Amino acid sequence: MIHLILGGARSGKSRFAEHCAAQFAAKGYECHYLATAQALDEEMRLRIDRHRQDRLGSGLQWQTHEVGTQLRAALDRLAAPGTLLLVDCLTLWLTGLLCRDTQAYHEQTESQMQSGSQRETEQLVELLTGLPGEILLVSNEVGSGIVPLGSLSRQFVDDAGRLNQSLAAIADRVTLVVAGLPLALKG
Repeated sequence: MIHLILGGARSGKSRFAEHCAAQFAAKGYECHYLATAQALDEEMRLRIDRHRQDRLGSGLQWQTHEVGTQLRAALDRLAAPGTLLLVDCLTLWLTGLLCRDTQAYHEQTESQMQSGSQRETEQLVELLTGLPGEILLVSNEVGSGIVPLGSLSRQFVDDAGRLNQSLAAIADRVTLVVAGLPLALKG
């Protein structure tokens, strides 16, 4: 089962995903938390530390894997019957893909960047459709605001929208979280 959980920044989507994971843990599932954030600056390092502390205080016995952009390899390695994988979050994974090498970004054309991120997204979707176990995917819904000024920001919004649409198409369940309230969109 694939459950896509969408929401804006600070919408409660991660808390909702952890609540869903707790229900599987109560049934005896082995729970893995796949964190995609990368501490590229002090603010992000502190944010990651807060999330680690929150997970420790959740009462769940997580096995946390800080996977960065290596999400597909981690999913492929860890997926198994009786296992729950919680990915938090796909938009940080996408950010990592788009920005993993700033110099390479400046040397690429927009079409080269687009084909690289689209290829990664397509490979992720293909992998997910064949994995055993339960998978919770957390992603930001970023397309509800104004069109960003910079080309990299516009590329991110476009890629995130395409990623969320592709995942929603294959997901068994899709939930939008707004102000901490889950709204079932599918399943």
